[in-house]
This record gives sequence, C-alpha cells and structure tokens, in this order.
Amino acid sequence: MFAEVAPTYERVNHILTFGLDWRWRRAAARWAAEGGGELWLDVCSGSGDMARLLLRWADKGTRVIALDFCLPMLKKAVSPKRYMRPEPVAADVRRLPFSDVTFDLVTVSFATRNINLSRDILEETFREFYRVLKPGGRFVNIETSQPRSRLLRRVFHAYVRAAVKPIGSRISGSIPGYAYLASTIPRFYPPEGLVALLRSAGFSEVTWRRLSWGITAVHLAVK
Repeated sequence: MFAEVAPTYERVNHILTFGLDWRWRRAAARWAAEGGGELWLDVCSGSGDMARLLLRWADKGTRVIALDFCLPMLKKAVSPKRYMRPEPVAADVRRLPFSDVTFDLVTVSFATRNINLSRDILEETFREFYRVLKPGGRFVNIETSQPRSRLLRRVFHAYVRAAVKPIGSRISGSIPGYAYLASTIPRFYPPEGLVALLRSAGFSEVTWRRLSWGITAVHLAVK
C-alpha cells in the first residue's frame, strides 16, 4: 500500500492539509533539534520530509538516519534530486537493527497511526524507541490528534471523511491507501492518551504542544 502511494505521497499531503503539514513538521523538527546530539533516527521516514528538516536544523557533524520498511519510499528520501539526503536504513520499526543506547534522538512524523494496530503493539514499539535511546535522549512524535473543542472535532472528522479518501485516491490512484488513512485519523488518541502510553513505555518526562487548534499534536518524551 505504501509503495503504491509513494510517487504522489508528498503532493497529496500538501493538498489535503493546505500546506500545513510542512509547517507542522518544521515546528516538530526545530523542537527536536534543540537537544542536540551526534546521531539521530527518523523512523517510518517515508519519503524523508522529516529527516531532511532535521538535517537542516542539526549541528555540523550530526548524522541523521531515515528508517522505513518501504523501499520505494526510501528511494525517494535519498533521491539524487534532493539537496540534503539522510542515511537510509530498511527495517521494521518494531525490531530496530541497532544496539541499546545508540541515539540522541528518535522522531516519527504522521506514522504513529500506522503502528497503532493495538494499544499493546504501540506501547511495545515505544519501548523499542526507548531501548535505542541514550539516557537523556529524546523521542519526538508529531501526529494528527483530537481537538479539545467538540465542535471543532466534529468539523475535523467530517472533513477527513469527505476529503481524504476521494482526493487522495484520485491523485494517487490508490483507493485502499487513502481509505485506510481516512479510517485511522478519527480513531487516534487525544494528546493526554498518548502521554499515558509513553509513560507506560518507560519515558519519565513527557510534554506536548497542540498545533492548529489541536488537529495535530507534538509530543516530546525524554529517557
């Protein structure tokens, strides 16, 4: 499914969010980069938007690894046409091919819903991120969320139902891909629910910020 949508993935994201997805990722990348470090990992990196933003804000000498299980997506992430290219790794996010306490930073952007096959699986994956982080290392997650206002939440969900599948499917040619996306957004956790999961996974310090009236949230968790 992800290979099928790879050619048009970025374009569809920009259209469906009216260009806000880039601003959201940029805000998350800047917050993530504030902690510094020499080795960063962007998981479920897709076509590499977040990894390239991290490279933009990283100190000289910082390495950024883009990890994904979908080879067509990774090829886009490291295309010679890109100005900045992360180091690609093809792997399963639930079984990271790295030793304990390796990274200063782990990030994921708009892919946590894909890991959320169940609460237990998502918590298990967060524990895997915790494992590869150094003490004091940060995990930054940006994902669609649930607005606090009930009215705004209803409007947001109505837009997802009305636009995501028809527009995404028409541009990409993938009906299953955007039917799946439309079904996962309304079911994802509110910010407080994700905080509880991160703490259950072992993170002791978790803070978060709402973006665009709460339709997106950024979480920062520290090991």
